[in-house]
Amino acid sequence: METETPSVLPVIHLANDVIAGIAALAALEVPGVAALGSRLVEGLGEWLGQASDHRGVRVEVNQRRVSLALNLVVQYGTRIPDVAAKVQERVKSQVEYMTGLVVVQVDIHIQGVAVASLGDTAGKSGEPAR
Repeated sequence: METETPSVLPVIHLANDVIAGIAALAALEVPGVAALGSRLVEGLGEWLGQASDHRGVRVEVNQRRVSLALNLVVQYGTRIPDVAAKVQERVKSQVEYMTGLVVVQVDIHIQGVAVASLGDTAGKSGEPAR
């Protein structure tokens, strides 16, 4: 008589930096996002030799639930509430899809506005970049 051994799924642990990387790339894909910002604490950490590859993204994981906070710089001329909503949607969907975790919160902190350089066509036409 054969006995069936129950199949045991392996436990996968994701480093917070992996989740932060996914969130950062997803945010940067949204039109209107110029760059990720940084936090004073991260700048101090770099000064002390504790650099993070994903500046501007904070990750908190509690079991299978993830809370994220992103610091962004938006392009001048974009509607900030629209950009923030699209970033929240994109980050949530990508992190959940790629990790299988549940994103319960995506906070957006706007840290600045990037102005188009003089060489940009939007700057030459007099209209803001969109």
